[in-house]
Amino acid sequence: MTKKAGGMDMLRDEVLALLREREGEPLSGEAMSRALGVSRAAVWKAMEALRQEGYEISSAPRKGYWLEGSPDRLSPGELARPGRMVGRELVCLDRVDSTNNEIKRRAVGEAADGLAVVAGEQTGGRGRRGRSFVSPPGKGLYLSVLLRPNCPLAEVPTLTAWSAVAVCDAVEEVCGVRPGIKWPNDVILEGRKLCGILTELELEAETAALRYVVVGIGVNISQTEADFGPEVAPVAVSLAQALGKAPRRAEVARALLDSLDRLYGDFPRQRENWLARYRADCLTVGRPIRVISGTGEREGTALGVEEDFSLRVAWKDGGEEVVSSGEVSVRGLLGYV
Repeated sequence: MTKKAGGMDMLRDEVLALLREREGEPLSGEAMSRALGVSRAAVWKAMEALRQEGYEISSAPRKGYWLEGSPDRLSPGELARPGRMVGRELVCLDRVDSTNNEIKRRAVGEAADGLAVVAGEQTGGRGRRGRSFVSPPGKGLYLSVLLRPNCPLAEVPTLTAWSAVAVCDAVEEVCGVRPGIKWPNDVILEGRKLCGILTELELEAETAALRYVVVGIGVNISQTEADFGPEVAPVAVSLAQALGKAPRRAEVARALLDSLDRLYGDFPRQRENWLARYRADCLTVGRPIRVISGTGEREGTALGVEEDFSLRVAWKDGGEEVVSSGEVSVRGLLGYV
């Protein structure tokens, strides 16, 4: 686990992680000091530092400490979970140009497989086909992970579709509602975009072998119509807007890292399972769509998702065709999806 500079910050994250693991059950100061290899006085100081940050930590003689409430913070102590591959190394930043860019900068130095970067704000968030992704401070969850899958290069593009299912899993776990997917990778709630996913890869120049994949995910948590702005607001939604109350970003981040970890453990061997789940979540199938490509626009109906996660379309003017997410942009004729 990567922590902010400074011994107390590191210890504070470790203490918080131990309290999170217990899920409200008491843990003694002595047990924490043994687990972390520090004095009980150091544990007490870390506990007081957490309380000053807004954590509600109760204690009782001969019982220990337990966590009762938390502020809306993103930190390694909030997000870490023992045994998880994705997010085993965590970097939490207040502000960054793009979490995908930060992963790529760190990948130059051979960063570890599973590295996760989480930010409270992006100044240059990006989506597919060069579109910008609105990323105001403290309002959304902006997360990217570094993956080095051992698989044929042809399998890698399907990671985007798998990741959309993983986001649906995480939102359902935290919020009790399951979003849908607009092909290929937009996560939709109440007919509007809740989350965007951008997958990028790096190849060896000489051999074209895969070096790494970056999966970037942006989830709208507490944005209002004003945060989105007049152009984006009609097609975007936050969890706060849909549910009436925003979950803590750390809860969504932790569930998302868990979900991505399950994905990575299955990839690519469990293709049929994830394909079936993607098909069940896909809102595009059966709907009239407009397919926008380099040669123009055509209207048709989405018939189904193929084995490679491409989309089969019946054209309005006759005939069928399979289109790939790398070639086209799909828009619904009625509403966003």
